[in-house]
Amino acid sequence: MIKFKGKRDDKGMREFNYTAIKYQKWDSDILGLIAAIYKEAGKQELYFKQKPEEMEKLVEIAKIQSTEASNAIEGIVTTNTRIRQLVEEKTSPKNRDEREIAGYRDVLSLIHDSFDVIPISRNYILQLHKVLYSYQSNPMAGQTKNVQNYISAGYPDGHTEILFTPLAPYETPAALDKICEEYNKVIGNMDLEPLIAVPVFIHDFLCIHPFNDGNGRMSRLLTTLLLYRSGFYVGKYISLEAKIAKNKDLYYDALRRSQDGWHEGTEDKIPFIKYFLGTVLAAYKDFEERFSIVAEKLPAVDAVRNAVQKMIGRFTKQDICDFCPYLSVSSVEGALRKMLAAGEIRREGRGKSTFYVRLV
Repeated sequence: MIKFKGKRDDKGMREFNYTAIKYQKWDSDILGLIAAIYKEAGKQELYFKQKPEEMEKLVEIAKIQSTEASNAIEGIVTTNTRIRQLVEEKTSPKNRDEREIAGYRDVLSLIHDSFDVIPISRNYILQLHKVLYSYQSNPMAGQTKNVQNYISAGYPDGHTEILFTPLAPYETPAALDKICEEYNKVIGNMDLEPLIAVPVFIHDFLCIHPFNDGNGRMSRLLTTLLLYRSGFYVGKYISLEAKIAKNKDLYYDALRRSQDGWHEGTEDKIPFIKYFLGTVLAAYKDFEERFSIVAEKLPAVDAVRNAVQKMIGRFTKQDICDFCPYLSVSSVEGALRKMLAAGEIRREGRGKSTFYVRLV
C-alpha cells in the first residue's frame, strides 16, 4: 500500500499547495518561454479577426491530427482514411482501436464546443472519462482506479522496470478533489500564471494516475481544456498531441525527471514545465507558418514547394503531410513527383525508408 511520506494536511493527505508555487523564482528560460507564448497568442487573435474563414479551415485538420496522435502514443491506431471518416463523418467504429478513437473524438469535440462551461472538478473529469469509453463495455469508465497501477518501461531484452508508483486507489478520489480545488483557487484569485498552473496540474494528475486505463489520453485532453479556459487556443488549430507524439521521448523524460520525490513533496517540476511551455510555443510557431499557407490558397504543388523550402536535410513524405495537413496524401505524392521530374528534389531509399533531399 502506497502512502504519502511528505507533508500532510489534517486529513492525512499530502498537501497540494499551488499558491506557494507563485513565490518560486523562475529562471530566464521559463520567463522567456512565457513571454514568447503571450506574444504568439496575441498574433493568433489578430489573425482570427482578419481572416476567420482561413482559421476555421485549420480546426478540423487539428481535430484529426489530435485524435490520431494522442491514440497512437498509446499504440491505438487505424488507417488514415478511417481516422478521417471517424472524425469528420463520425462513422461508427469497427473494432476496439476504432472504439477508443471514437471516444477520444467525442471528448475532444465536447471540449472544443463547451470548454467555457466545463468546470475543473473531479466529477467532470470522471464524466469526460466515461465519454472516452462510451463505445466500450468498460466497467471502470467514469470511475477512479480500483487496483494499484504502475508507470514502467520495457527494454529490448524483454524485462520491465517500474519507474514510478502512483497513488493507491483509496487515496485517489481525495487527491483529484484537492488538485482541482487548488488549481481553481490560484486561477480564480490570479495567484499563479496560468502557463505555470496548467503544467503543474497535469503533472500532478499524471502522478496520481487516477484511472485503470486512459490516463495519458485524459491528461492530453485536460491540457487542451485548461489552455482553452485560460485563453490559449493554439490547440484548436494546431495539434498539441501531434507535437508530443513526434518527440514523445522528450515528453517521457521530462515527466520522469519531474516525478522524482513526488511522494515526499520534494519533486522538481521545472523539467516538465519547460517541456510543456516549449511544446506550446512550438505549436504557436507552427500555426503561423500553416496559417500563411492556408491563407495564400496555393495549388497543391506550390504549397508542397513552399513546405519543401522550409526543410533542412532529409525529409519524408510524412513531414510534408504534417506541414500541409489540409492536402490529401495523393495530392502531396503528386506534387513530389512533379518536383522530382523538375529536378527540384532527389529521392533516396525505398518503401518506408524513402526520404527526399532538396536540390534548389
